[in-house]
Amino acid sequence: MSTRSTGHRDRPHSWPVPAALVALAAIPLSAGALRLVQLAGGPAVIPADHRFAGFPGALVVHIVGAAVFALVGAFQFVPRFRRRHRAWHRRAGRVVAVAGLLVAGSALWLTLFYQPQPGTGDVLYVLRVIFGSAMVACLVLGFTAIRRRDIAAHRAWMIRAYAIGLGAGTQVFTEGIGGAVFGTGEVRGDLAKGAGWVLNLAVAEWVIRRNTAYRRSGRGRSAERAVRPSRVGAPS
Repeated sequence: MSTRSTGHRDRPHSWPVPAALVALAAIPLSAGALRLVQLAGGPAVIPADHRFAGFPGALVVHIVGAAVFALVGAFQFVPRFRRRHRAWHRRAGRVVAVAGLLVAGSALWLTLFYQPQPGTGDVLYVLRVIFGSAMVACLVLGFTAIRRRDIAAHRAWMIRAYAIGLGAGTQVFTEGIGGAVFGTGEVRGDLAKGAGWVLNLAVAEWVIRRNTAYRRSGRGRSAERAVRPSRVGAPS
């Protein structure tokens, strides 16, 4: 009885999270898919980018890695699903971590060795190096944390890494709002993109602190104990 009520109580508050994350990633992932179609010789639905005409390998890795990281990673944030499917969570976590490293590594490669995107400047160059490196660091720290069975630290670092990786989705809004409020220009555009990463990390820190407070209150441990019997076949 208590297990079932806990599950129903957990579900409405959990599943909108991955849905919102997938929706946030939908715009940049759609643009990436169209770019892959274009690189494969398909119709040019979006404007061509001649920077990648010669060797688009890093861009392909970035787009494919971002799709895996954003879509599979979103479902790692459903507590009830994570508790009931621990083996899947571990396997998917490894996939997400590798995809995240590919995303961050390819982003740094594109920044350092390709011509800058037209309309962007040195500010965005520096920001991309900083946040790309920070994403790699968060993923490595998250991996080392789970190796020493520090689950709280693991979750915190993976949330931060996911927030950075999802920056392109938030930048759609920060660029639009920033352009409408402050006008357009190279520096303004660079700062608007940077605001997307900063905003995502601010939300990530709020979520981390909220989860920490929830666990310390004892309710999180009680909910986990309530779900556990159903996993071993006990009557509900």
